Amino acid sequence: MSSMAAAAAAATTTAVTEPLTMFIVVRKDLAKKLQWPTGSVMTQACHAATAILHITREDKNTQEYLADLDNMHKVVLETKNEGSLDKLADVLSQHQIPYKRWIEQPENIPTALATAPLRGRSPEVQEAFKKFCSLYR
Repeated sequence: MSSMAAAAAAATTTAVTEPLTMFIVVRKDLAKKLQWPTGSVMTQACHAATAILHITREDKNTQEYLADLDNMHKVVLETKNEGSLDKLADVLSQHQIPYKRWIEQPENIPTALATAPLRGRSPEVQEAFKKFCSLYR
């Protein structure tokens, strides 16, 4: 096998083996400024994650993700406030990345967002998240 063929095969193997990842984004101001309890903030992330899995349950990536429950990958991120969550949603829509923005009721407050499981290292995903998010702390 030539070195070019070996490099192409390695690139294909890497792309295929990259794990599916769900990205969950929570507004940091819920805890800091609005003083929501930690459990309530965590619940918002759970709502968004559960909802997007249900919405995309027929999608091939979601089915693959759920077929191996012991090896799920998730990244939990924070964004500053409602405005930055909305801007992230706009970028995800532009890149046709499936997501669910959770709006807590009856307060009607957008609190979190979760993507469908996807290959997380794509340029579209990196671009969407680098501007508006950091790891949740």
